[in-house]
Amino acid sequence: QVQLAESGGGLVQAGGSLTLSCAASGSVGSIFAMAWGRQAPGKQREFVATALSDGKVYYRASVQGRFTISRDNAKNTVYLQMNSLKPEDTAVYYCNAGGQHGSWGQGIQVTVSS
Repeated sequence: QVQLAESGGGLVQAGGSLTLSCAASGSVGSIFAMAWGRQAPGKQREFVATALSDGKVYYRASVQGRFTISRDNAKNTVYLQMNSLKPEDTAVYYCNAGGQHGSWGQGIQVTVSS
């Protein structure tokens, strides 16, 4: 399975922006679905954005219009641009390759202060 490593998390004020990066150990071009998920304290992990190899992207309703997922197959990297961040976006964010039963990164903390 591909190894994934997230970076770019941190603390930001509400209304601010962060960009997460996910570096993959192998080629992401051949992976049908690359995604970002998150897990808030006391809650289950949920998918927030998915980018398919055919160019289609999907977003959770709560982040639609604020988050943008992109994949750079040449760099084997997936990004999550997060704008207009809200305190409820606070969570550990995970990079994913291949769906729920695929590969997950170790996660990175994003904290949005009010």
